[in-house]
Amino acid sequence: MDYYKIELLAPAGSYEGFEAALGAGADAVYVGGAAFGARAYAKNFQQKELLAAIDTAHIHEKKLYLTVNTLLKNKEIEEQLYDYLAPYYEAGLDAVIVQDMGVFSFIRRHFPGLPLHASTQMTVTGPKGMRFLEEQGVSRVVAARELSLKELASMHRESPIEIEAFVHGALCYCYSGQCLMSSMFGGRSGNRGRCAQPCRLPYETALKGEGYKGKKELCPLSLKDMNTIEILPQIVEAGVTSLKIEGRMKQPGYTAGVTKIYRKYLDLLAEKGPENYAVEEADRRYLVELFSRGGSSRGYYEMENGPSMMAFSNEKKIGDIQPEITKRKEKIYGNLILFPGSPVILEISCRDVKVSVCGEEVQYAQNQPLDEGRIRRQMEKLGNTPFVWEELHLEMEDQIFVPMKALNEVRREALSLLEEKLCAKNRRHLPEGNTIPKTAKNKKNRKTPALYVSCEDVNTAEVLVRESGIRGMYLPYQAMDACLDTGLEAGMEMYLSLPHIVRGEMPQGYLEQAKKWISMGMSGFLVRNLEGYAMLKEAGLGSKCVVDASLYTWNDEAVDFWRQEGVLRNTAPLELNEGEIRHRDNQDSEMVIYGYLPLMVSAQCVRGNVYGCTQSEETIRIRDRYGKEFPVSCFCRPWKTKNTKKTGPCYNIIYNSIPYGLQKEKEQVLSLGFGSLRLSFTLETPKEARKILKEFQEVYFEGKSPSSREYTKGHFKRGAE
Repeated sequence: MDYYKIELLAPAGSYEGFEAALGAGADAVYVGGAAFGARAYAKNFQQKELLAAIDTAHIHEKKLYLTVNTLLKNKEIEEQLYDYLAPYYEAGLDAVIVQDMGVFSFIRRHFPGLPLHASTQMTVTGPKGMRFLEEQGVSRVVAARELSLKELASMHRESPIEIEAFVHGALCYCYSGQCLMSSMFGGRSGNRGRCAQPCRLPYETALKGEGYKGKKELCPLSLKDMNTIEILPQIVEAGVTSLKIEGRMKQPGYTAGVTKIYRKYLDLLAEKGPENYAVEEADRRYLVELFSRGGSSRGYYEMENGPSMMAFSNEKKIGDIQPEITKRKEKIYGNLILFPGSPVILEISCRDVKVSVCGEEVQYAQNQPLDEGRIRRQMEKLGNTPFVWEELHLEMEDQIFVPMKALNEVRREALSLLEEKLCAKNRRHLPEGNTIPKTAKNKKNRKTPALYVSCEDVNTAEVLVRESGIRGMYLPYQAMDACLDTGLEAGMEMYLSLPHIVRGEMPQGYLEQAKKWISMGMSGFLVRNLEGYAMLKEAGLGSKCVVDASLYTWNDEAVDFWRQEGVLRNTAPLELNEGEIRHRDNQDSEMVIYGYLPLMVSAQCVRGNVYGCTQSEETIRIRDRYGKEFPVSCFCRPWKTKNTKKTGPCYNIIYNSIPYGLQKEKEQVLSLGFGSLRLSFTLETPKEARKILKEFQEVYFEGKSPSSREYTKGHFKRGAE
């Protein structure tokens, strides 16, 4: 293991933060520009600053990565993305961090040679998804923060591409990229870098059938910050090649302080090896005092979840620490030649780069000759440049005179030329003939859309499978086992729903049974994350997949990506408004028109953390300060195989307080050109589900008036920022 090759990656929300990160020993820095970054409220970099940062990083032989890790709308890809990235591409930007598969496809096509890093917002949870991204051209995966050391090691064995993992800083309660809570509450989408952090707020909790009790200031969704300084050797041994510090919203002093400590111990690991690795108590205390939220934890590396990881409050503690911020300077060597009758000659070298410039002619001194001390003082004025003299040799005669202006000019010209030559090897040229795609006039399905139903509960599925007017059903394993024959006899398309989060291997016999069902007439699968899709694709079943809304297709580039993958259809995102959906290519898409929308999918468990774990797969409730109740369902056995043993990591889904429903919007929905519509049943009783199904069928296909039920319109009218 060559520990010297491990990258320490620091955040910077401003140019000052960038300088602080380099000065504290970062090997690379990730930043957001003026657009498309997942920290929209950070100061971020304007174009001039970002171009300067790229050059400065390369002068110091460091790297700079740009976050373009939000979901983009058609107009943004068509009108902004190319012009936004072009100057950074030419300057030598080292990589772009992306979430959106449409953005990924666009960059891969228009900016060849620019490394693409899959953001943690992609929710990469396993080796199959990583392998899939490698095949698409991704050079690095930023792993989901919920993964264990064992899971990371499995990913490393499966694929040779780099793994980047968070080692310090804030933890989201939800799997990154799977959170709609901020978006649904106030229109500030985490997928657009505008999260309002509703997970840090207090909520009351209640078990099923019981009233609310406990402290009203309890924050059951607020996690402690992560601090892994003590287990760096294990993280590196698992195959992580880039150690990432979170914190683009924090001050430069925080960046400097945390980076300095991690630099110290990464160097210690390289010098002495893991067997002699130990963290000093003073350094451990320094990190906690620098910033903590309810203490700190080691994150998910060694544990699946649990109350010890929770802060249960939103209290932030900052100690009386003022980290020193230093600017990194590159050592240069110079030779200044001053002889009467000859031009001023300045030669400067930095590493293997040498430059030489000539200035105006040196004169014989008429009165007061320049001495060496005066010349040195003038030449040592390097100001705000990234350089410091390691050695400056003077070759000169005694009786000479040169205007200070001439020395300044030759120094500035030489340093500018040196900077340019140091950066030249990173420069790129834009490909000729690059054309930006215009949003096509979307083809619309003019036929009456088919109606599909997704269902989580076996009893509800057994009722709905006997109803008429349903084209197809999406069912988890146990429900499929109970309903397949009935559904096929009724002429329905039947799809096996994979878990919302897929981690680890499929349960024994799962894939074999699925293939058997396919041979019997099952139509395919509903896939909800990248790992699940990649598993099926590897098994030769990719063309039988329906891509759910959680595999985002905000723009036509993303729609085309999945179309080229050969999937059956995609599902329209839940955060686009009617106008944005109207300008999207919907001909191969399905639209959810009813359901309790999932606000969060979390590796944590409110039930387990507050009351203790029973593995009973029950639904509890949380209530916010406005009195709104949100159901929280426990998925203790996500694969739903009827096996009483736990299969794979569990998760919670927090659902919205009232269901989403588009009955009054029937005409607008039908005009959008979707080939199919979906009703999503999760929390309803069989009787409720049957009644809701009938109501939607009557409205959409029989022309009857909408029911009086209370529905939220979600983003259909409002949209997300």
